[in-house]
Amino acid sequence: MSSPLSNSRTPEVDIDPMFTDRWSPRSFAPEPLSEEELQSLFEAARWAPSCYNEQPWLFVYAVSEGDRQRFATALVEQNRLWASRAPVLLFVVARLAFARNGKANRHAIFDAGAAWMSLALQARKRGLYAHAMAGFSVERAHEVLAVPRQGYEIMAAVALGRRDDPALLPATVAAIEAPNSRRPLVDVAFAGRFPAD
Repeated sequence: MSSPLSNSRTPEVDIDPMFTDRWSPRSFAPEPLSEEELQSLFEAARWAPSCYNEQPWLFVYAVSEGDRQRFATALVEQNRLWASRAPVLLFVVARLAFARNGKANRHAIFDAGAAWMSLALQARKRGLYAHAMAGFSVERAHEVLAVPRQGYEIMAAVALGRRDDPALLPATVAAIEAPNSRRPLVDVAFAGRFPAD
């Protein structure tokens, strides 16, 4: 049985603070990112590990006002309320087959997740924040991004930028603007065997 979530961002074991410092705010300043800042995030993601070094991740991003508005049309309304202010919107895409032989790569989604986390941690190192979202229309995202429907999975939408004053958010969104908690470590790692229900 799971234990209750902790209300603290204090780790149970000593870790690098970059892990607890990373969280997903909704209040973004519209101030543009420099090209160097943006490319440093993709460079960090590029070095993520992957099965057979396949590197199946792709990032499709928007920085111009027109492109960001177009990308935002794929988001559910609750996310569009705040994410449309971010200076960068992007989607994380996984290529589902190995390039070398065309066989299905069942690790592609796992590997794309590793690349996303690398991007998110690099964002914090640069004083930026990345908020990944599952709340988007996959069908609309395929249309907006021109991602082929066969062979690719659009995994997540991401808002990127610097934090802004949460008071600028709609009241319903501002009410939940805080770092969240984590399950206790005893509910995460198990020695020897999978836990009984």
